Amino acid sequence: MNIEMSNDYSIFRRFSNIEQALELKDILNTNEIDSIIDDNSPPVDVTFGVGGSLQDTIEVRIKQTDFEKAELILEKEAEEQLNNIDPDYYLFDFTNEELYDLLLKADEWNKFDYSLAQKILKERGKSIDKDLLDSLKKQRLDDLSQPEGNQKPWIAVGYIFALLGGFLGLIIGYFLWTSKKTLPNGQKVYSYSANDRKQGKYIFIFSVIIFPITLLMRIVI
Repeated sequence: MNIEMSNDYSIFRRFSNIEQALELKDILNTNEIDSIIDDNSPPVDVTFGVGGSLQDTIEVRIKQTDFEKAELILEKEAEEQLNNIDPDYYLFDFTNEELYDLLLKADEWNKFDYSLAQKILKERGKSIDKDLLDSLKKQRLDDLSQPEGNQKPWIAVGYIFALLGGFLGLIIGYFLWTSKKTLPNGQKVYSYSANDRKQGKYIFIFSVIIFPITLLMRIVI
């Protein structure tokens, strides 16, 4: 795949198998939304701390400007399937709190479950409207955009490898400095705090200086 083209697209969905990815790609293509499929192991924006599941290595990418349109298409398809729902479907056993949590973490569920959760809550007499759903989406984006937890262990390891002249210091420093994660709306934000990224930058620069010196000494000696 053309690297420049790939950089213009953001991760829309991740899957554990190619069949699911191809099914989504067909739906998107039918609705005139360009998409590309990447098979990454691990995904490029998995972080040291948490990050996505290593099992979900198939990525469907679309342009960030198409995210809203694609979400609406999938929501419409899911709503059309609600008329044929099996009464034994597992979501009917969810508590109201679990269903609200599903709505909050919509990016972790498929559109069918997202739509069904709303339907079940409404049938239970709960108020579900656009304002509430928009508020939950905003809260989720705010939660996910927060930097990952303190990276002191990785920073310490990075400095140790940098001092030893190891190539791993370059890698750790670079990822701490530049790593980004993709939010459900396609926006990309830095994975780590400003301080952790600053330390990553120092590790990277330090490694760039030390690594060739160490390599030269090994050759000479």
